[in-house]
Amino acid sequence: MRTDAQNPRTTPQAPWPFTGRADELELVRGALTAGRPGVVVTGPAGHGKTRLITEAVRGTDHARVTGTPEARDLPLAAFAHLLPDTVSLPRALRSLSGVRVLVVDDAQLLDDTSAALVHQLALRGRTRLVVAAADGEPAPAAVSRLWTGELLPRLTLDPLSHEDTARLLAGARLEPLTVRRLHHSCRGDLRLLRELVTALTGSGRLTPVPGTGERAWRGPLPLTPAVRERLAPALERSGPGEREALERLAFAEPLSPASDELEPDVLERLEADGLIHVDDHGGVGLAHPLHGTALRARAGRLRARRLTPAADTHAPALAAEQRTLAERMARLDVRPVPTPVGDWLVAQGSVVPAGYAAARARFARLRGELGEAAAWAREGLREAPSDSACRTELQLAERPSDGGQGDPDEVHAAYAAVRLGAPERAVGRLPAGSVLARHADALARGDGTALDGAAEALAERGFLLYAAEARAQAVRVHRDPRAARRSRSRALALARRCAGVRTPALAGLVLGDLTARQQQIVTLAAAGLSNREIAERLTLSVRTVGNHLYSAYTRLGTGDRSALPALVDAPEGAMA
Repeated sequence: MRTDAQNPRTTPQAPWPFTGRADELELVRGALTAGRPGVVVTGPAGHGKTRLITEAVRGTDHARVTGTPEARDLPLAAFAHLLPDTVSLPRALRSLSGVRVLVVDDAQLLDDTSAALVHQLALRGRTRLVVAAADGEPAPAAVSRLWTGELLPRLTLDPLSHEDTARLLAGARLEPLTVRRLHHSCRGDLRLLRELVTALTGSGRLTPVPGTGERAWRGPLPLTPAVRERLAPALERSGPGEREALERLAFAEPLSPASDELEPDVLERLEADGLIHVDDHGGVGLAHPLHGTALRARAGRLRARRLTPAADTHAPALAAEQRTLAERMARLDVRPVPTPVGDWLVAQGSVVPAGYAAARARFARLRGELGEAAAWAREGLREAPSDSACRTELQLAERPSDGGQGDPDEVHAAYAAVRLGAPERAVGRLPAGSVLARHADALARGDGTALDGAAEALAERGFLLYAAEARAQAVRVHRDPRAARRSRSRALALARRCAGVRTPALAGLVLGDLTARQQQIVTLAAAGLSNREIAERLTLSVRTVGNHLYSAYTRLGTGDRSALPALVDAPEGAMA
């Protein structure tokens, strides 16, 4: 990632690496095969539709057209570079008869004649179409009928997951809580994500985290012109009464203001405009995470002083969050729960109680989110440098250990034996009928199917790392090679969701099913060598290298070369 502290908006930047979207990439590539009509990819602006399609058609013979706001009233303007100067629609169809793959980007901005041309190309079926259209914007009827009329299958692009966002930002060396805050703030808008990272870097608001080599974002967002441009249309639609309500909501975050402070009719108008959301319990909040930032930044000092709540306002809600976390962990259930107050306080740079931080650290560690666990432990040590619970959580999250045997909780300390492959040492020490006991029993019996079932139960309760380990153990006991491959693929997918954590149970999982030559080639490919470079180093033909990689992809459950580093590398200290 390249940034420029002096002029981050005008400095040319290299594209971010294509990250995640393996299933979507396979689907789009499949739509380009012979006999397929193509595909329409839809999703909000900035979610990566263009980048996905660019990766899918890379290396293929294709033509590309793009709709633009400036040319949407000019007939066939998007196709000007592919057609003669003056051409009718029938002649345009004939002129494009030799195009086998046509990429249509920003199709919602096409003029009506261009839209009709794309629709006719779909009807004829000779040209495979890959069409990108932004949600929430009006599109020509001929474009929307591509999917509503079932001429082309539709792929709706979901926001990039938190795990994939973390991989995308790996080069920026951001600590985990900052990555999660950016992911939440951008809501899948990758262009906004890049703008925020550039702004934070250029403004010097990223501070080093001692002993980690990472940087953290605490405090407000720098309101750059680019960020203001994205927020202004929504906020400036509101009148004086609505603006007053929005400001009260902004300064009350993350809590809701008292209901009698806000006029019902004003709230109804704001909800209709999509500026606020109302939860199932009647709580009211701003619809976009960045709206509060913008409103607080625009308020004058006196107004901010009047609207800012007292310092101890959040204490009861923070204590309630800690109790909820403790209760969930006691019930062996670590599925995500809302923790807006703790997240908010840390984002603003406030000190949180060590007890709360330790609970957050342990909850994250049990989910397999070791980076976040370490970050929360450090937050607690800011307030109480000698706190034993935070120090223990930091040690468990940061240092390689024997499957977590140092866990202070007796149940999870006993369960560590199961994670290490010695279930007999946990007999009688796990809650009867629990998901942990189910895992121990399946492993003791060497039952691969039961281990897979235990893994599913563990994942359902949020124990993603434990589930990955159970799947990995199933690989080693399955007699059916196909069942073993399925378990391995699911174990790898779960491990990736845990930021590629490696534990004793996961050791050797990635490359264990490959031949020695495949392991050698995959390791070099993961290090960034091209097929030709690998061939020269190993004195093989380029075709042989390609064949070995193709076979390895099949066994590893991936078709994407860019996924290899995450599958092969085991970062130092990433054990639990």
